[in-house]
Amino acid sequence: MRAGSYQLERRQRGLSRGVHACEALRAPPGWRAGSPGMKDARALATSWPVAERWWESTMERPGPSGRPFSAKTASFQDAVRTLNTLQTNASYLEQVKRQRGDPQTQLEAMELFLARSGLQLEDLDQLNIIHVTGTKGKGSTCAFTERILRSYGLKTGFFSSPHLVQVRERIRINGQPISPELFTNHFWRLYHRLQETKDGSSCVSMPAYFRFLTLMAFHIFLQEKVDLAVVEVGIGGAYDCTNIIRKPVVCGVSSLGLDHTSLLGDTVEKIAWQKGGIFKRGVPAFTVLQPDGPLAVLRDRAQQISCPLYLCPPLEALEEGGPPLTLGLEGEHQRSNAALALQLARCWLQQKDHQGIGELKASQPSLQWQLPLAPVFQPTSHMQHGLRDTEWPGRTQVLRRGPLTWYLDGAHTVSSVQACVRWFRQALRGRDRPDSGPEVRVLLFNSTGDRDPAALLKLLQPCQFHYAVFCPNLTEVSPTGNEDQQNFTVTLDQVLLRCLTHQQHWSRLDKEQASPNLWNSPGPEPGGPASLLLAPCLPHPVSTSSLVFSCISHALQWISQGRDPVFQPPSPPRGLLAHPVAGSGASVLREAAAIHVLVTGSLHLVGGVLKLLEPSLSQ
Repeated sequence: MRAGSYQLERRQRGLSRGVHACEALRAPPGWRAGSPGMKDARALATSWPVAERWWESTMERPGPSGRPFSAKTASFQDAVRTLNTLQTNASYLEQVKRQRGDPQTQLEAMELFLARSGLQLEDLDQLNIIHVTGTKGKGSTCAFTERILRSYGLKTGFFSSPHLVQVRERIRINGQPISPELFTNHFWRLYHRLQETKDGSSCVSMPAYFRFLTLMAFHIFLQEKVDLAVVEVGIGGAYDCTNIIRKPVVCGVSSLGLDHTSLLGDTVEKIAWQKGGIFKRGVPAFTVLQPDGPLAVLRDRAQQISCPLYLCPPLEALEEGGPPLTLGLEGEHQRSNAALALQLARCWLQQKDHQGIGELKASQPSLQWQLPLAPVFQPTSHMQHGLRDTEWPGRTQVLRRGPLTWYLDGAHTVSSVQACVRWFRQALRGRDRPDSGPEVRVLLFNSTGDRDPAALLKLLQPCQFHYAVFCPNLTEVSPTGNEDQQNFTVTLDQVLLRCLTHQQHWSRLDKEQASPNLWNSPGPEPGGPASLLLAPCLPHPVSTSSLVFSCISHALQWISQGRDPVFQPPSPPRGLLAHPVAGSGASVLREAAAIHVLVTGSLHLVGGVLKLLEPSLSQ
């Protein structure tokens, strides 16, 4: 692409004719990463007056210097803004990668931060922790586990990451995010304590973002006197800052796959070694069925430190002879997470001498890598109710709004996107078909970090979307009220370039018509077309139309066309339909009898969408 072909130069008055901050962007066919067009994208980022004011406001906002804000006068958003200055996940990962040559140093640093905060390792033993790691499903496993134990009348703490809408979601008491007031008070108390105990000889005076929140969760759980704390590992396991926990009651490992490969290793076996690092001597641990290689690694890790590791039987074994279990989370893959959660909850109850933990059934010993099989038991009514009542937003979540159905799943690895596509296709097969009029399928996608977006997009191709929409994980172009979702480690042009790259990948895949049959497609539905297709349906174009928007809000406004009864922005931004594809697509979306929107690729993207579609989550 020739420099200037977008007419992206800055103007002193008004906006460029070529692209408006609210418009859909479309890269010319010749655009590629590393081409002169990258300069145009940078010009694009700086040619938006609103975006420019936003970026300057976030970068110029000073962090606490001298005396920090008073906890009595500072607001929740003051606390969040200050928390953001402690680095975001991206820079934390870079820091960890630089230090991983001596990983023990990382855990020692976390122990030092804990001591400076006023706690000792022995204090964490009081929390009766359930420690869970894995590549996919660890958050859902934690949610199932927490809800089961809460159904027994226990007071629960739950630490998870990332958050979707507000950072306080990461720390929950009895399933509810802590209040803004509790978050604010504990934040400033901890922040002041760490500031007061800074050592001039220390190379890092304040913990990074995730470490700070981990410390804060421990303090809150202790003060709130929870009966137990479910703690989700951040990244990996062995060197994750949550692994200063010495005496958990029980540990769990959900399904393993490739993610964070630059940090954890480029094979599932290497990743399994990292995940098995949370095992502790004499502490029971459970895992679901894994591929042979990583399962053998987990077995060896457990044997080396005398950790009793058990393989979870499938959920069908626990259902046998009783009623089928109803899960609050959709998707066939959630059955594996529920099976692990049942074992974790039962083991915790058993370790704490609780009654009513489920009657044992006869079972055969496991022959899989010589791992003993976990107990096969009849789930109690408390367990059944816990599984049924589990809620975990942003994971296989469906919102039905008039003609629009939003399918939200933060899948961001190859295996989790495969599971997401299976769930999405199954949901479409079970939908209520409109009496007349076409149905339209829309993909809203973004991907971040070191993940391979081309591989993820290729998995989504068989869904045959009519429109593919890409946008950064920015809820609005302006940051006002969006402190919880700010990221100081990337620039606006970087995230837009990534979206343009995603669009290029999608266009290339479309041209190649690379739609391998990755799953066994069922036969045609009686009296209808193949089940992958919707009927009645728009004629599928030779290539999916694709668009890039500057933020999530503009993408949702184009997709919904004012037809979502909850998401009703004041007025569409000027220029939203300037691009021919955006204009013609808007007419199609306005006339469609049903619109099915799959939002996936990033939990942060899903969080931004939920912030707009579910305003109550921001209150």
